[in-house]
Amino acid sequence: MLHRPVHAQPDSGPLDMPGLLEVLAHNSARPRYAFMVLNLIAKAAGANGSAGPDVVQGGAVTSLRDWLCDALTPMGHREPGRIALAHRVRQDFAAAGSLPADPDEAERLVDEETRSRIRTSSKTNISRAVSDLVRAGMIVRHYQGYRVDHHNRGAQRQAVYTLTPVARRLLQVEPQPAAPPPPMRQASLPLFEAGSAR
Repeated sequence: MLHRPVHAQPDSGPLDMPGLLEVLAHNSARPRYAFMVLNLIAKAAGANGSAGPDVVQGGAVTSLRDWLCDALTPMGHREPGRIALAHRVRQDFAAAGSLPADPDEAERLVDEETRSRIRTSSKTNISRAVSDLVRAGMIVRHYQGYRVDHHNRGAQRQAVYTLTPVARRLLQVEPQPAAPPPPMRQASLPLFEAGSAR
């Protein structure tokens, strides 16, 4: 039985994927969700291992936390709670008399509002997962924005998440140098026996 928290130390030896999952299982109530968040942060991180405060995708700029929320939204599109939320949103629009008569427009409006509400609630889940990842030694969190960088949020600062070396070794694929082209082989000429016809 473990009597102390399990976490990745910056100076520890190499950690493999099963070891990473064990660390997350001991530091998070939702290790699968924390792993998905960690993996997405690794995908968004630059060469220095840092992701945020903004993510640029398809020419659009969004905050890192909003990008994480949107990326994780499809994971629960069949959850009963999410279906019930969409139903409540539709009822709210109908009660306010603002539900469009056009079914396609009504569906678009309901989807947009449902996504907005999900994004708001998802930020709390992501913040908890990030706190678990910080505790597990997988990322370092700070806030960047107006005037100066800071470890505490506020003053219009946005979150920046930086993978620790142990997480970078596991999750960030290092660019492989291009393989040298195979050496050119000169075609051989046919040999003729002495005295044979040419």
